[in-house]
Amino acid sequence: MGDPKRESLKVASQRAILAGVFNPDDGFSREEALAELRGLVSTAGVEVVGEIVQFRDTPAPSTCLGSGKLRELQELVESAEAQMVIFDNNLTPSQGRSLEQILEKPIVDRSEVILDIFATHAQTHEAMLQVELAQLMYYRTRLKRMWTHLERVGGGGTGGLGAGRGPGEKQLETDRRLIDRRISELKQRLAAVEDRRSRTVSGRRDQITVSLVGYTNAGKSTLMRALTGADVLVEDKLFATLDTRTRRWRVPAFGEVLLSDTVGFVRNLPHHLVASFRSTLEEARHADLLLHVVDSSSPDAERQIATVYQVLDEIGVKVPDVLLVLNKVDRVTDQSFVDVLRHRYGDTVTISAASGSGLEQLAAKVAARLAGGFVEAEIETGTGNGRLFAWLTRHAEERSRIYLDDQSTRVRIACRLPKQMMENMPLEDTVVNLIS
Repeated sequence: MGDPKRESLKVASQRAILAGVFNPDDGFSREEALAELRGLVSTAGVEVVGEIVQFRDTPAPSTCLGSGKLRELQELVESAEAQMVIFDNNLTPSQGRSLEQILEKPIVDRSEVILDIFATHAQTHEAMLQVELAQLMYYRTRLKRMWTHLERVGGGGTGGLGAGRGPGEKQLETDRRLIDRRISELKQRLAAVEDRRSRTVSGRRDQITVSLVGYTNAGKSTLMRALTGADVLVEDKLFATLDTRTRRWRVPAFGEVLLSDTVGFVRNLPHHLVASFRSTLEEARHADLLLHVVDSSSPDAERQIATVYQVLDEIGVKVPDVLLVLNKVDRVTDQSFVDVLRHRYGDTVTISAASGSGLEQLAAKVAARLAGGFVEAEIETGTGNGRLFAWLTRHAEERSRIYLDDQSTRVRIACRLPKQMMENMPLEDTVVNLIS
């Protein structure tokens, strides 16, 4: 079969019908139900030529859609001259096979679309390894279908029952062994990456770290650029950021912190993808504070907030301090919706990362959360104590500085310090007197 990463689904430029089965209790309207899938396939470059939505308690075991909706989908595929059907649901291998036999078109599910987008956007070696691992783990159970599936997507026939019988069992077993060997290799390589990243993160114990988390396209990268001036990619696309970026942020009335941007989350993010990106999210797992960035202009904001907390729990993030940042307030048409979010989630801050509105209030809240209170101190040390001066530059707000002798070898500095950082202060040749 070769490298599945190289044999991407090539969904770009395809004419597709979108389909999905939703539980009525989920609260989606017919228009809202496929809104996120529209965004995903738009990012993947797909042309949507029709949609089918069905509300039922559970998807049909064999074909996901019920028999009536399936006949309706067949007619729509034919009339719209669609080249493929993309489901918002994550299909089982047997559901995918049944649908392709009935519709005689390639069937793509939600996980495949997300994997395809990730494969396109991966830039670093680590991200490419993570995406390849997720793809292999997903496709391993779908090998039999993938042979004819890839053939159809590539234009190798019109499909249909008996159109391309696929490889024999011997070839499938060979493919499985090759995939298993590659999965084992990738896991070993990513474990080494995770160990290195964990050591890097642990080595920052003397520095405060803040991580941006949130739903994809919530504006995390725009916020990072606004706060740090960093040259990070900012695009109005889902999953524009796959790799963690860390930059220095000088927080007024507190000091310097390390600010990290992380990959965005979506509803029903493929499990294998979450698992393989665990090392990328190491920054969030060890952060002193999480800034949960929310697109407050989205009508689906509450569901997106719940999704982020669910994924954070899944990857083992147990950070006690999370500040909800309601972004894109300049796009909000109904202010009462933001008021409801603020009331429901307590301590929040409203901003527009694009315009800069509210960033001072955000910095003040971050300083208050991180400091756990400040102390006033007088510090006496030698003028050659470069390590201490560098630490004070990062973490202290200096009030005054006087030299204690004519040779200017000793200095006394009055400053304001965050309590949380006191234990990390270099104390060699240093006397600290707390004033308050």
